[in-house]
Amino acid sequence: MTKKISKEMSVENLFASVGGQQILKGINLKIKPGKIIALMGPNGSGKSTLSQVIAGHPNYVTDKGKVMWQGKNILNLNPEDRAKMGLFLSFQYPYELPGVNMYDFLSTCYQSIFGGESHKKHFDKKLNEALKALKLSSSFLDRSVNEGFSGGEKKKSEILQMKILSPKIAILDETDSGLDIDALKIIAKNITALKSPKIGFLVITHYKRLLKYLKPDEVHIILDGQIVKTGQYDLVDKLEKQGYGWLK
Repeated sequence: MTKKISKEMSVENLFASVGGQQILKGINLKIKPGKIIALMGPNGSGKSTLSQVIAGHPNYVTDKGKVMWQGKNILNLNPEDRAKMGLFLSFQYPYELPGVNMYDFLSTCYQSIFGGESHKKHFDKKLNEALKALKLSSSFLDRSVNEGFSGGEKKKSEILQMKILSPKIAILDETDSGLDIDALKIIAKNITALKSPKIGFLVITHYKRLLKYLKPDEVHIILDGQIVKTGQYDLVDKLEKQGYGWLK
């Protein structure tokens, strides 16, 4: 009998360090297809460290634990292989790639995951639909990746990539930071439009303003490298009113 491989991502007793300092201190978390999971916490609590460890940033060292997905501990895989499995990370501070235009960048990423034949049939149609949904003009594709972009354009660039690559697990690290009200609504609408049984989201944020549109299925609070509280959306309201002091 063939063993059924779980589609959820399971972070198990994860300890991790950066620059010799231990940041994560035993994280347990599940990211499930069809669900939006929110992770909240103060600055320095370990939110972005968790996202970087899952994605495979080489500066982040796993001291203990594992991240199981599709029957594999993905911590043993390089970042490229994790991406090809369907993992996507929207960066808190997106990188600039001078001299690489958006069209070529997106085209190359798409081909590396879906192959050349799929590219010829579907890429341009999917790209044009995504541009329209994000209210971006076609001239956006002629610009170097994130170079000279406003804060809102950088975040739209990240969501554009996610829409094109159709990941199975998407980690959004403070996607709402630096957005005005109109851009926030567009970003939220596009994230919500992608919600389906085929994709699970981990949304990392400080604030309620994005979550009020996304309505997460679970909310986790991280303090000093540990998840100290788990609940539903009403937990977001409590944090908005009381901060994190009541959890310390």
